[in-house]
Amino acid sequence: MNLPTQAAATSGDSGRSGAVKVLVIDDSNTIRRSAEIFLTQAGHEVLLAEDGFDALSKVADHSPDLIFCDILMPRLDGYQTCAIIKRNPRFAGLPVIMLSSKDGLFDKARGRLVGSEDYLTKPFTKEQLLQAVEQHCPASSD
Repeated sequence: MNLPTQAAATSGDSGRSGAVKVLVIDDSNTIRRSAEIFLTQAGHEVLLAEDGFDALSKVADHSPDLIFCDILMPRLDGYQTCAIIKRNPRFAGLPVIMLSSKDGLFDKARGRLVGSEDYLTKPFTKEQLLQAVEQHCPASSD
């Protein structure tokens, strides 16, 4: 399965300077809503996806600046979703941060193998989430 490689139809991307377009992929409504609230309060644009398939179309249509991706999801798990995104040359440089309730070394290593840049353990705090955005999208702190 490959992502469409259509040209991005963006004009200036984010409306506010310092705003980052973040895609949050998680099958838990609670996690999606928490992340959305934290990120929106910080002035970022937030896109939400319930699973990997939903996420792939949103990545292609909206070209986010950063992705938070849950590992354990139905249909297409986070590792598979990340690998598909990273295989597409258009999105290979897009930072993906894995989200998981497990804090195991194996899970973190497997995330790195499929191309993720970082790993956040759930439940995360507002500070952890915003720190990850700042770390992986330095332009957001202009």
